[in-house]
Amino acid sequence: MKTLKGDNIYIRALEPNDLEFIYAIENDQSIWEVSNTNTPYSRFLVKQYLENAHQDIYEAKQLRLAICQDQDFPAIGLIDLFDFDPRNNRAGVGIVIQKNENRNQNVGSEALELLIEYAFHNLNLHQLYANIGTENVASTALFTKFGFQMIGIKKDWTLHQGNYKDEAMYQLINTKF
Repeated sequence: MKTLKGDNIYIRALEPNDLEFIYAIENDQSIWEVSNTNTPYSRFLVKQYLENAHQDIYEAKQLRLAICQDQDFPAIGLIDLFDFDPRNNRAGVGIVIQKNENRNQNVGSEALELLIEYAFHNLNLHQLYANIGTENVASTALFTKFGFQMIGIKKDWTLHQGNYKDEAMYQLINTKF
């Protein structure tokens, strides 16, 4: 996959030198609630993951891309297509921006816009979906900005710190194909 460039950021395939960044993201307990992570990852496991990152989306059923601001800077976030279903032409979307100073700078918006365009034009997907906790106002605003519509609420879907929380499912249908 080529690098996808926006005005201020680009998204690219994972590289071996992303090991420490991915290790930090996967072990950041503050985002485990949204990433469905329950246990820490070792550097060994992350290294193995990166060694298999060459698989295309049809093999791996997912595509994880690094979000970067400049060619000389490391990744500041990740954006994923997951649960790729080529038979039904759909995939889930997930995004994480690592540090607060990178948030609210349209980094997520630009990355999501690039991913939507890639998914619809290059992969010919018919639909994308996102699972967002009903309390996650920032993610809801980001996805609805691009036309994702809430199609349902999954009641008591996730358990976090002893409390069950609802999760909304948002969907974007590709009407251009």
